[in-house]
Amino acid sequence: MKKLLLSTLALVLIISCSTSRQIEKSVNAGNYDQAISNAVGKLRTNKNKKRKAEYIVMLQEAYYKANKMDSENINVLKQDSNPENHIKIYDLYVALDNRQERIKPLLPLYVNNEEVKLSLKNYSSAIIASKDNASLHIYKNATALLNSSNKLDYRAAYEEFRDIEEINPNYRDVRQLIEVAHQKGIDFVLVEMINDTQKLIPQRLEDDLLNFSTYGINNLWTVYHNTDNKDVTYDYNMRVNLREINTSPEQIKERQIIKEKQIADGKKLLLDDRGNQVKDSIGNAIEIDNLKTVRCEFYEFKQFKTVQVTGNVEYHNLNTKQLTDAFPVSSQFIFEHIYANASGDRRALESNLLPFLERRAVPFPTEEQMIYDSGEDLKNQLKSIMNSYTLN
Repeated sequence: MKKLLLSTLALVLIISCSTSRQIEKSVNAGNYDQAISNAVGKLRTNKNKKRKAEYIVMLQEAYYKANKMDSENINVLKQDSNPENHIKIYDLYVALDNRQERIKPLLPLYVNNEEVKLSLKNYSSAIIASKDNASLHIYKNATALLNSSNKLDYRAAYEEFRDIEEINPNYRDVRQLIEVAHQKGIDFVLVEMINDTQKLIPQRLEDDLLNFSTYGINNLWTVYHNTDNKDVTYDYNMRVNLREINTSPEQIKERQIIKEKQIADGKKLLLDDRGNQVKDSIGNAIEIDNLKTVRCEFYEFKQFKTVQVTGNVEYHNLNTKQLTDAFPVSSQFIFEHIYANASGDRRALESNLLPFLERRAVPFPTEEQMIYDSGEDLKNQLKSIMNSYTLN
């Protein structure tokens, strides 16, 4: 018990020393907020213990240096008079306020029965003023971008309006302008399916492939339409070209498997080398399994047919009339059905073969059905392309 106590105490001291070194290292490197976080973490419990005094001293040093650095940066940015600095000034005031809010729950702090002074200020007015200055500056930039004819500028305006909404919710008409910028920045894509295979494509396959509501597309700046909306000016045309369909012949492959196994077929008396009955300790004849070799001929039939659909997806810029990108797509669907029959003693067969004996031959699917069945894989490939491809 004494050894365990000493070991625990030694471990606590090692951890404590390690944390002290980490805090000191962070302060020396200018990572003041990291040092504050580590010190606050150590002071959340038993802050008045003597061994916590060093953390209080390090917290005071890191807090003072962090505030001094941020205050000096604010003064430099204000003297520069660059409107771009408003958001930086706002961020610095928020940092100052957040920093003191983190230490407030710990106050007051004492070292050697003397209170350690950690200055607190009211930054509310400064935060509001800098927030309004930053919001106005960003607002002017973003509204100017809305007057552009470039979708990338609209998207930049969208992001800037979102920045305003984050720091200053419901500022002016920002929420309305976020939607305006979003609508202006969208690329509209008209999708069409082209059949160059010289074979009939099931209508339900085309309907499934062009039913984008089931794709789960999550793209902020791209909207796909499968029918031409006369009220929309389309930026791109996406062509799903099915170029080739290859269907294999209907095949039935056969194979024969011969199985033999020793099984227990009743009981028989145990005899010794002289042919005499062997008895147990109380004189009863001993019986053993009567082993018998059984044989079965297993005939397996495998019905097999495949279809492969290949093509590509092309993006055409309707403004420049140029092909912007193309992606190959390929899907294969395999029909396979196995059934079997047997001649002989079925007890010779492994258990995994027995279910096939319950099956019978089934009609081969039509080519049209197999083409349709290949559509799920094609759909997944289209979904991947549409979710990952960036038009601009």
